[in-house]
Amino acid sequence: MRQRLGEAASPPPAPADPLGRLVAEIGACRACAAHLPAGCRPVVRLGSDASILVIGQAPGTRVHASGTPWDDASGLRLRDWMGLPPEVFYDTARIAIMPMGFCYPGTGASGDLPPRPECAPLWHERALALLPRRRLTLLVGSYAQKRYLPGARRRSVTEMVRDHAAHGPGLFPLPHPSWRCNGWMRRNPWFGAEVLPALKARVAAALRAG
Repeated sequence: MRQRLGEAASPPPAPADPLGRLVAEIGACRACAAHLPAGCRPVVRLGSDASILVIGQAPGTRVHASGTPWDDASGLRLRDWMGLPPEVFYDTARIAIMPMGFCYPGTGASGDLPPRPECAPLWHERALALLPRRRLTLLVGSYAQKRYLPGARRRSVTEMVRDHAAHGPGLFPLPHPSWRCNGWMRRNPWFGAEVLPALKARVAAALRAG
């Protein structure tokens, strides 16, 4: 039915599937609007058939502007680590992307602020319940690792990454692939020699199995 002049526009219909409805809810979230100097723009990509889940930190300024997760130099490096072209990385039928904080948190004295603490308790459990149980989850950075890896609060990211094989077939910890990682990689050459080949193999196997 056509809208008549002067009538209020009808809201868009809600997505039919539960995951689509959840993504719409997340997109409308304003839980921490008072703490976000750049405003709310939740960034998340979920797919009910995704065999890999990437849990990172929070969007930066470029991702906040584009609305596309990992749309920056860190994302370029992460895709290189995983051995994936953009068309695979951004295919929600294969890769789900869910940060610890869904919106850009703003800038502090030494760079971007930490992810807002409201997001993960509000949304993660609901999202995880709708994703495939058999999946590979990449925990990118300390915030994701502290939430999802036992003992991570007492260990460094370096220790968690070096011990990646001990976390089972479903979890893989990684450092955050920002420019700050350059010096860390030079100090820890085992990451490129040992961890990245293992990561690429796990990613390829998860995609084949999916």
